[in-house]
Amino acid sequence: MYKNLAAMAMAACVFSIPAHARPNEPVKVGFVYVAPITDAGWVRQHEAARQSVQSAFGSRVKTAFVENVAEGPDAERVIRDLAATGHKLIFTPSFGYMEATLKVAREFPDVKFESITGYKMAPNVATANARYYEGRYLAGIAAGRLTRTNVTGYVAGFPIPEVLQGINAFTLGLRSVNAKAQVKVVWLNAWFDPAREREAAMTLMNQDADVLSFHTASTAVMAAAQERGKLAIAYHSDMRTTAPDAQVLAVTHQWGDYYRQRTQAVLDGTWKPGNVWGGVREGMIRVDHFGPKVPKAVQQEVLARQKDIAAGKLRPFAGPIVDNEGQARLAKGQSLTDPQILQMDYLVTGVQGRVAK
Repeated sequence: MYKNLAAMAMAACVFSIPAHARPNEPVKVGFVYVAPITDAGWVRQHEAARQSVQSAFGSRVKTAFVENVAEGPDAERVIRDLAATGHKLIFTPSFGYMEATLKVAREFPDVKFESITGYKMAPNVATANARYYEGRYLAGIAAGRLTRTNVTGYVAGFPIPEVLQGINAFTLGLRSVNAKAQVKVVWLNAWFDPAREREAAMTLMNQDADVLSFHTASTAVMAAAQERGKLAIAYHSDMRTTAPDAQVLAVTHQWGDYYRQRTQAVLDGTWKPGNVWGGVREGMIRVDHFGPKVPKAVQQEVLARQKDIAAGKLRPFAGPIVDNEGQARLAKGQSLTDPQILQMDYLVTGVQGRVAK
């Protein structure tokens, strides 16, 4: 009898050990994607990072993902399901997942959450974002050198600060080498809608835009530029497979290092909430994958400016900055602070359009 009681007590102790402490049981890591996994784009980069986590840690982790999850109630349901099924670390890479992540995190205090592009933290919620605008500025330099009509186009998702930062940095880079160039913007109020992305790109090209950029999640804009014989800036990942002739360069996002570091912290029991905002210097943003129509001199210029950003010699949001309604936003000799960049709610001179409501 006593032997059986001892065995039962030992079994109870085993089952009370936290998941990360069990030597033979992998830590479950979940990922939620706002769009389907495709060959390129926002989700592709996060899926590549997930694969790098699985590859790096092998049997110590078990990763899973749910794709094409709409922001809002559906996201909350999926995030809760992952937490309830034993996932101890959950990455939620979309701005619209932030509130759902926070809500579920309160229900599961022992689960760690990574709100990617969010800005609200909690004891078990970390935030991380990238300085996408640094890559946008560099892309603008290339566009300014290559446009022949002095009209460029921008297909934009939602009018959140991150998107406004991108449009404005692209415009400032563009006009740093071509003061006559303009940027026309079409707002979609959607992240992933290939048909409407394509329609917006066609509209912009019909209005003389010969270099396109975009902040949406598919390759539709690149495909439209390829079809019409125009140029386009790839975003999130290399898109030369879709647009071998049209691609100017790619502004790529590199999430693998960060995801591996945060997974390692959970495995070690050292995870803490934090707020990371990395860019070119940290290796989270990179401009590369130049297309065949980009002269070597332009490539070298862009890469040189990328080194300047990494070294802190070039700040994309340096004054003077005036918005497109004529209001001075920053004096010459000054640079926008991080809080000012994070709260950006205007468009700079050179952008034709308004912030969508």
